[in-house]
Amino acid sequence: MKIIKILILTFFIGSLSFLISCKNEDPTPENIPELITKVILKFTPTGGGTAVTVTATDPDGEGSQDLQIDGPINLSKGTTYTLTIELLNGLYNPGADGYDVGKEVLAEGDEHQLFFSWTSTFSSPTGSGNIGSAPGIVNYQDEDINGLPIGLTTSWTTGADAESGKTFRVLLKHQPDIKSNTTTSLDGESDLDISFSSLNVN
Repeated sequence: MKIIKILILTFFIGSLSFLISCKNEDPTPENIPELITKVILKFTPTGGGTAVTVTATDPDGEGSQDLQIDGPINLSKGTTYTLTIELLNGLYNPGADGYDVGKEVLAEGDEHQLFFSWTSTFSSPTGSGNIGSAPGIVNYQDEDINGLPIGLTTSWTTGADAESGKTFRVLLKHQPDIKSNTTTSLDGESDLDISFSSLNVN
């Protein structure tokens, strides 16, 4: 009986050790897409003046609540703007790790890039953007450690004869280990894809 009890105990300890070892060796998930519940676009005139700010909010992230956009983007004709984009995770308290997703995107700039598309609004950049197969140019004002664009800060000049009622789309791609000077918006996973349906120039 003693031998049987010893064998059972030895088997139990060995099994427990194996389970603990397996648990400890489970790979930690990497490159998890960022959860973004609020996006703030701020167009600041480079020559001075009041900034134009719009927000898009999805209070529960991937939950059942719909994305809410607070209003149109109202810009002035013949004006150059610096666009800064804030990305926030409102499921965290302000100041907590994980709240400022834009800070994470900037720190991991070599894995991220924002892409844009629009309908005839700007004299610079020209074209319609760089989302999908569009080869358009975006005036990026920031870059990662490899000198490639990120897109949290960009420059835009409205045309003197620009029309209202246009669209503006912002797409954030997560491109770990693949981002290069040839990757496009078709590469990687989408962390964010928002279309502002009313871009007005007056």
